[in-house]
Amino acid sequence: MSRCNRITLAIIASCFMGTACAAELLPGQPAPPFQLPDQSGEMHSLSDYRGRWVVLYFYPKDDTPGCTEEACRFRDDILRLDEMGAQVLGASLDDRDSHARFADKHNLQFPLLSDTSGAVVASYGSLRNLGILKVARRHTFIIDPGGRIAKIYRKVSPSDHSEQVISDLKELQREYAAASG
Repeated sequence: MSRCNRITLAIIASCFMGTACAAELLPGQPAPPFQLPDQSGEMHSLSDYRGRWVVLYFYPKDDTPGCTEEACRFRDDILRLDEMGAQVLGASLDDRDSHARFADKHNLQFPLLSDTSGAVVASYGSLRNLGILKVARRHTFIIDPGGRIAKIYRKVSPSDHSEQVISDLKELQREYAAASG
């Protein structure tokens, strides 16, 4: 195979497989800071949630089947998550108007953060680069009250992810309380 063909093949493979744009984060590391607008134009930064648990989930595209199912499951479980002191934040590369339509259509009562540049998504190692198309990978991060990553989900099933997060969050909160108290 010629050098040109090998290069072309590598480019095509990277477009189909996608690549993360940051070193992979690990539990225990500080969560990358962010400041992004939500569907209403309100700005949110990670520091706003210091002292609270944060469930930050990245998803590919508003109003697609898997993303809708995942968002609606979080919506349906939002009271349980609120009772646990956790703030749910969804994030994708979609713009604010797209998020507003998506939130209104499905009665989503939590912030959907718009990262149109992809910088925050990339800082979490969740950017999939498909050549000219970039999308967020379906990843979730539970961030502890001190701003550190407590749990990472790199393989997410939209149908049961919210339940999994709730179960894991209960255990993480017990461990955090034992270590802090």
